[in-house]
Amino acid sequence: MYAILLSAVLVFVAELGDKSQLLSMSFTTRYRSRTVILGASLACAAINLVSALAGGLLADVLPRDAMRIAGGVLFLLFAVLALRSGTADGEEPPSRERGGRAVTVVAVAFTLSEIGDKTMLATMTLATQHPWLLVWIGSTIGMIASIVLAVLVGRTLLQVIPMRFVHLVSAALFAAVGVLLLLG
Repeated sequence: MYAILLSAVLVFVAELGDKSQLLSMSFTTRYRSRTVILGASLACAAINLVSALAGGLLADVLPRDAMRIAGGVLFLLFAVLALRSGTADGEEPPSRERGGRAVTVVAVAFTLSEIGDKTMLATMTLATQHPWLLVWIGSTIGMIASIVLAVLVGRTLLQVIPMRFVHLVSAALFAAVGVLLLLG
C-alpha cells in the first residue's frame, strides 16, 4: 500500500500545473469532460505501465544500491527543475475533431506530451525500489486524479493558487524523496 500511496501522491503533486493539466483544461473547451478524462486516462495508464515495467526490469538487472543512489540523484534533479520552472507552457490540442475520434485525439496528444516527462521518469525510478505493479497503479491514480482536477476545477485553480507555490511544493516533494532514497 505504501508504494501505491507514494506513487500517487508524488505524481499528483508533480502534475499540478504541468502541461498535462493545462492540456486537460484546453481540451475541456473543445470536448465533453468525460471524453477528456477517458482519453487522458487511457494514455496515462499506458505510459505509466511502460515506465513501471522499465523500472522493474532495471531493478532486476542493476544492483539495488546503485539504482537507489541513481534514483535519489534523479529526484533531486527533478526538485531543481521544478524550482526552475516558471510557468508551464500551455499546448493547444492538435485537432478540433468531434465525435468518436475525440477520445483518440486526446489519448494521442497526452501520450506524446508525457513521453520523457518527469512523471514518466519518476514512475520508472519508483519501480526500481517498489513492485512495478503497485507503482503503476499509484502513478496512474495520481495522474488521473490530476487530470480530473484540471477538468473539473479548470483554470479557477490556477487563479487561486500561484503557479510558483505549485512548483515549490512539487520541488519539496521531489527533494524529500530524493534525500530518502540517498539515505537508504
